[in-house]
Amino acid sequence: MSKNYVIGFPRIGEKRELKKVLEEYWAQKVPFSEVQNVASQLKKRHWNYQKDAGIEFISSNDFSLYDTMLDTSIMLGAIPKRFAHLEGEALYFAMARGSKDAVAMEMTKWFNTNYHYIVPELSLKDSYKLSATKIIEEYKEAKALGIKTKINIIGPLTYLGLSKREDGGDCFALYGRVLEIYKELLSEIAKLDDEVVVQIDEPLFVKDLSSEVLSLIKPSYDALTSQASNIKIAVVTYFEHACEATKVLVHTPIWALGLDFVYGAKNFEVLELIAKSDKVLLAGVIDGRNIWKSSYVQKVELLEGIAKRVPKERIITSTTCSLLHVPFTLRYEEKMDSELKSWLSFGCEKLEELSMVSRVFVKGLSSLKGEQKEAFDTNIKTMLARHDSERIHDKAVQARAKNLRKLQRDGVFEERIKLQREHFGYEDLATTTIGSFPQTQEVRQARRDYKAGVLSLEQYESEMKRYIDYCVEVQEECGLEVFVHGEPERNDMVEYFGEQLQGYAFSQNGWVQSYGSRCVKPPLIYGDISRPEPMTVEWIAYAQSKTEKIMKGMLTGPVTILNWSFVRDDIPRDEVSKQIALAIYDEIVDLQEAGIKMIQVDEAAFKEGYPLRVANIKTYEDWAVRDFKIAVSAANKETQIHTHMCYSEFNDIIKTIEAMDADVISIETARSGNELLKIFKEVGYKQEVGPGVYDIHSPRIPSVEEMVEQIELLLEVLPKEQLWINPDCGLKTRKWEEVIPSLKNMVEAVRIVREKLK
Repeated sequence: MSKNYVIGFPRIGEKRELKKVLEEYWAQKVPFSEVQNVASQLKKRHWNYQKDAGIEFISSNDFSLYDTMLDTSIMLGAIPKRFAHLEGEALYFAMARGSKDAVAMEMTKWFNTNYHYIVPELSLKDSYKLSATKIIEEYKEAKALGIKTKINIIGPLTYLGLSKREDGGDCFALYGRVLEIYKELLSEIAKLDDEVVVQIDEPLFVKDLSSEVLSLIKPSYDALTSQASNIKIAVVTYFEHACEATKVLVHTPIWALGLDFVYGAKNFEVLELIAKSDKVLLAGVIDGRNIWKSSYVQKVELLEGIAKRVPKERIITSTTCSLLHVPFTLRYEEKMDSELKSWLSFGCEKLEELSMVSRVFVKGLSSLKGEQKEAFDTNIKTMLARHDSERIHDKAVQARAKNLRKLQRDGVFEERIKLQREHFGYEDLATTTIGSFPQTQEVRQARRDYKAGVLSLEQYESEMKRYIDYCVEVQEECGLEVFVHGEPERNDMVEYFGEQLQGYAFSQNGWVQSYGSRCVKPPLIYGDISRPEPMTVEWIAYAQSKTEKIMKGMLTGPVTILNWSFVRDDIPRDEVSKQIALAIYDEIVDLQEAGIKMIQVDEAAFKEGYPLRVANIKTYEDWAVRDFKIAVSAANKETQIHTHMCYSEFNDIIKTIEAMDADVISIETARSGNELLKIFKEVGYKQEVGPGVYDIHSPRIPSVEEMVEQIELLLEVLPKEQLWINPDCGLKTRKWEEVIPSLKNMVEAVRIVREKLK
């Protein structure tokens, strides 16, 4: 068997089986035992897929019912006290989703991906206790099927580095206590078999580490490797280079080190150090984050380049990261254009790529016979065909982007906001929502029926307009001041736009887990981008015709469209972003001509595109700000530009947000109080801000009193003239029976606060 290694595997299921059973359980339609049954079936299937593909190192404990960081908190016994009265699945899901009595734990992006993890909440009062049942049982479950797995766990330093303390202190103050639990865990794992490989994920090591964290690496891995002689520890990093940590890890007794050679090319600089040690190198060359087919020739050449520095017998070919970040399989893509499909590789197909590349690297091209040799030759032809395909290149788009003069909005903010306030006449603490309203089963069915040809265009538009009418009625009833049309026509805030842009393609079943049961189906950018026709004007103009209130136009920004798509890998990302910005520019021109003068350009994923290394940040910020400003530069002074950002720590990017020059920014703050807002005050931020006053990721309905308190906290930081009041994010995933009372409570809370302020 060729030496190969998969860092982790998708868990949601090829037909989103886990999503469906979880949501049935949360809706009290099935017992928890049914969730367990489906989970068991999925794990078995996923292990066998990898085994059948010829994968040598297959994971257990990469499966989770919600999130592996949450699983790690449960393993450690790091339970916030508001959940201490719960146990079992009630405790687990309350921590993730909240309960009637307790708000959910904070959720944020996993490094620079679109996956979200549950942020651990730690306290100096914590007393940790090992709960290793899940880890132990999954290993035994696989072994009973005849599959000996490696065990995946989140590393102690990454866990602490991504946690927060309830008092705002340093989480590494808990290092000693946490490390003891990890040592105890490894002692339990050692009892499972004569030899066990434990993969310890330390993606924190690809960031710019403080001297404190660097100083903890050696004592941590000296201690963990000393727990049992039959455990082989592989420390795995991904998404960037880990040179500083590698220089330390080669002097610890770990067995292997995983490095990413697709997104961390600088890892080549430490190969000589690895060569001088006795460490095995898990060489991440099969891209776990993008969906383009690997060139077998190029991947083998990359491995051969690595082998010039590290002995070949100590190299194991690996994925760059977990395959969690790509769709499950191309198997169900029955409608996709055959040429485009031939360029793609999803999770299961990456297993085949890994198997092929590792075989050729270890045994040589002459080892391929029959179908294997034919597959290798076909791959070469496919790579050439994609490179030369005319459908990728649009000379007019390329020329427009190349010859673009610098675009900038007219007027400074102070001048614009004066004109806008006169034009719109909204009050201080103006109420609105972020954009979407619940996507009901009826709305989703109407979209499916239209795509399937069951509904005519006329019938489909009638259904969508009926829903928009209802959204307008609800907002009138709730007393909101600035309306949205509800977005019933949109399956996803990126996919909807991609469907109307040239250079985009779509999958039927390319779902990727975002958090918990939430999945997204990212579009595929394969060629040059342009906008043939208006994308939103008809719907927004119709909604505005149904009310005298202000109707916001709703667009997704260029950087978010880029960051939430699978992006072509044959030109730089910033070139793709500029092309998208020009398409959004064209849409704003048409919205203004239709009379829409308040337009929200969401940059929900602006922060997640940030490079993980400080040295690379300025380059990203320069072109990301450039492209947002290109997109909105069509707006007149009287047109108010809003934007929205998700899950962001703004301390490090507040000046960049200022440079974007939006008139209003809405942000998610409900799970973090007014802490995020303080940075806006500290820097003297002038533009208007809409901090979320309730958490839309939890099904609970916040009371009027809660939101009054939240608004008053906001007023401690910023003046009423600068504040808008809105939910944390879009309401697409919620139910109407949650949304309507929550919005009514929000409007009533604003009324109470306004009365107090008078």
